[in-house]
Amino acid sequence: MGYQNIIEEIADTVKSLFGQGKVADYIPALAKVPPNKLGIAIETIGGLSFCTGDAEEQFSIQSISKVIALAMAYPKVGEQLWERVGIEPSGNPFNSLVQLEYERGIPRNPFINAGALVITDLLIEHFPQPKNDLLQLTRQLAQSDDIYYDYKVAASERELGYTNAALVNFMKSHYNIKAPVENVLDVYFHQCSLAMSCRELARAFLMFANHGIIPHSGERILTESQAKRLNALMLTCGFYDEAGEFAFRVGLPGKSGVGGGIVAVIPGELAIAVWSPELNEHGNSLVGIKVLELFTTLTGKSIF
Repeated sequence: MGYQNIIEEIADTVKSLFGQGKVADYIPALAKVPPNKLGIAIETIGGLSFCTGDAEEQFSIQSISKVIALAMAYPKVGEQLWERVGIEPSGNPFNSLVQLEYERGIPRNPFINAGALVITDLLIEHFPQPKNDLLQLTRQLAQSDDIYYDYKVAASERELGYTNAALVNFMKSHYNIKAPVENVLDVYFHQCSLAMSCRELARAFLMFANHGIIPHSGERILTESQAKRLNALMLTCGFYDEAGEFAFRVGLPGKSGVGGGIVAVIPGELAIAVWSPELNEHGNSLVGIKVLELFTTLTGKSIF
């Protein structure tokens, strides 16, 4: 299939949507990102690459990192992980305190902030150097040593991370956080500050398209069952309180971040990553969602 021509056609089509969204401004470092950036990259399990626009420029992946952190924790903890975090869509904003209080400190799923903070706590418990180990896994998945934490973004997150601090402290009061609160926040803020390009993101997520195996090395990171479950969670919970809309319009497992990135997979075939910083009212890339909707429409490929 002519993926290169397709993504170039899509890129031309969606530029008319620039200006309809808003760059995340509650994290000062993200507010400075030029709004009209657009990158698209596809990586196939067979080793083919396609990209257009700003696909080689690194950006803050934010909540997309939650999937990598979960893939790191799940093999260590096994099914006991789900005793501390749920698997249901939240239907509420990603940083909701109300829902967490109602459910007595057990987050609804691992991709809302509260759930990701529990996963961070598990990384601290099971890895001696969680920040370094997470970075190394990300580099391994993406086949790139040029991936780093953006310390300006991490500092910016820490400066205004009051809601995340409230979430951790509330869960700590319900004994669902074991490590010191400051340690959890430090690892979490760094995790969210990971900077990657669309091409690196697409490569990193090939493992989820390949049933838990890194295609280029053949190394298994997740069991086939674990990979299936993480893909299911991406489909049902990967887009905050817009997950149903994304499944309806796009029909792929994926994950978004408030840095404007989205990555999605076609199991058994490919991963596609998009970056466009302007967000819609749900915190997802407005242009990015349209790119992926057009991609599955024009190719006729989704999981449905």
